[in-house]
Amino acid sequence: MNTRLMAVVLAAAAFTIGGTAQADGNADTGKKKTQMCAGCHGIEGFRTAYPEVYTVPKLGGQSANYIVAALKAYKTGDRSHPSMRAIAGSLSDQDMADLAAYYASVGKAQ
Repeated sequence: MNTRLMAVVLAAAAFTIGGTAQADGNADTGKKKTQMCAGCHGIEGFRTAYPEVYTVPKLGGQSANYIVAALKAYKTGDRSHPSMRAIAGSLSDQDMADLAAYYASVGKAQ
């Protein structure tokens, strides 16, 4: 496993096991911020064509802590994906927490 991937996995595990290390998110506020996510994550079949065709992960039902850890990893460059890096780079810690709270609350259907 490469070093960056291992760092992300360990960070996600630490957030999940150790409780919250980010600001408390508000699901209602997060729902209002999902327009930037829906372009890829809201498409039936969860596929995108940039930078190549691949399956996009479902966000609904994911752990809020995992989503925040993943967004932070995109923002710092520990995870690489051009679109996600740009989007995460525009988010504050509170935006990340709000989006994570929303997607964690909606279940697997989103």
